[in-house]
Amino acid sequence: MNEDRYLVIGTGISGVCAAELLKAKGKEVVLFDSNEELDKNAFYAKNPTLADIPLITGSLPEEEMASFGTAVLSPGVPLDQPLVQELKKRKTKISGEIELAFENAKGRLCAVTGTNGKTTTVSLIGEILKRFYKDVRVVGNIGNPYTAEVLSMTEATVTDAEISSFQLETADTFHPNVAAILNITPDHMNRHHTMEEYSRVKEMITMNQNADDVLVLNYEDDILRSFGAHVKASVTWFSSKRELENGYFVKDRVIYRAIGGKVKEFMPVSDLLIIGPHNWENAMAAMAVSEAMGVPKAVIKEGCKNFHAVEHRIEYVCTKNGVKFYNDSKGTNPDAAIKAVESMDAPTCLIGGGFDKGSTYDEWIASFKGRIKKLVLIGQTRDKIAECCRKNGFMSFETADTLEEAVDICVESAVPGDNILLSPACASWDMFKNYEVRGQIFKEYVRSLPGDDK
Repeated sequence: MNEDRYLVIGTGISGVCAAELLKAKGKEVVLFDSNEELDKNAFYAKNPTLADIPLITGSLPEEEMASFGTAVLSPGVPLDQPLVQELKKRKTKISGEIELAFENAKGRLCAVTGTNGKTTTVSLIGEILKRFYKDVRVVGNIGNPYTAEVLSMTEATVTDAEISSFQLETADTFHPNVAAILNITPDHMNRHHTMEEYSRVKEMITMNQNADDVLVLNYEDDILRSFGAHVKASVTWFSSKRELENGYFVKDRVIYRAIGGKVKEFMPVSDLLIIGPHNWENAMAAMAVSEAMGVPKAVIKEGCKNFHAVEHRIEYVCTKNGVKFYNDSKGTNPDAAIKAVESMDAPTCLIGGGFDKGSTYDEWIASFKGRIKKLVLIGQTRDKIAECCRKNGFMSFETADTLEEAVDICVESAVPGDNILLSPACASWDMFKNYEVRGQIFKEYVRSLPGDDK
């Protein structure tokens, strides 16, 4: 075993950036991808900086297996994959792209995880931090690998990271100065298998924090309320449903900040450009994180007032013939999709269904009452969700073979004043490369429809 020899598993953007960082640090690197059909020439043409790094595809030769000190996993590689298990047996250190980045990063770090709301919250934190600090990096699951930013960081850098459960699985020394867990609801059961394991992994974001650090938690999440009583970090709570002695809360559509029972108005929710109670929670989490990172109240308020919704998250697309279209392709689990449904202020035709992550849909369907006039189902889960609709007495549903057909059915069912919402409650991988592609196709098709567009 060579301690300075690294195996990077996965050739997506996370793997590429990890390999580039390791190469810059003078380490010996080998890339591996289980896809034996991967075109190596095309890969090297796309990533010329890695042209001198070996790329192994298909399976790892036995003679290579014992030669690595560390294996760096891309987020999409499960820990129970046979190759990873075999490397563990051979005492290879198992790491991840986020852990590798943290080991080499400089400056201060805030990090956000949770089942839903991560991208919106991290984007809002980034908006706020950039108004106060000169060097801010927004990284992680949001689409910009942490490792891509590390080499140019200084002690003055402030990093704002979105961290997924997949990334936390390989965390070891990862230690944010300020962390937030927004919520924990069932998701990725095909990867984590149980809620207990999923919760444990999410909670790993604070495992190395101490009393000098801050952990921001959602008081309305039962799992987190219990968890918060046992952490080492100083906890700041937020709540959308009750007044708090310490933390941020909403009352009568106004956000307040409470410290030791002393309550001061922070800002009305009407000043926010993002809609729905779930976005009030995201905003309060961003306020708490930004405050803990040293940003003054006036700067936080200004950032919140100027922040627009993240693309693909309850994103207004256009109005056609009096019908409003919303793109919530990022609603890839039932809890996220419930929040989108609850944000609708008019009768709504909903498009749902997609890749099966092992979710259940009863609570999602229960949220339809008084809001959803028709559900159109697509993808791998359409029959599973249709059966769940029947079980729950919701019979206003149809199935479609394509996203475009689903939109057409909704258009036929909608009248002026209605909404049409894409919020699938499922991942996209059965029909699309990712949720961004799904959302983009939806927007392009909607905008091509006849009628007044505004």
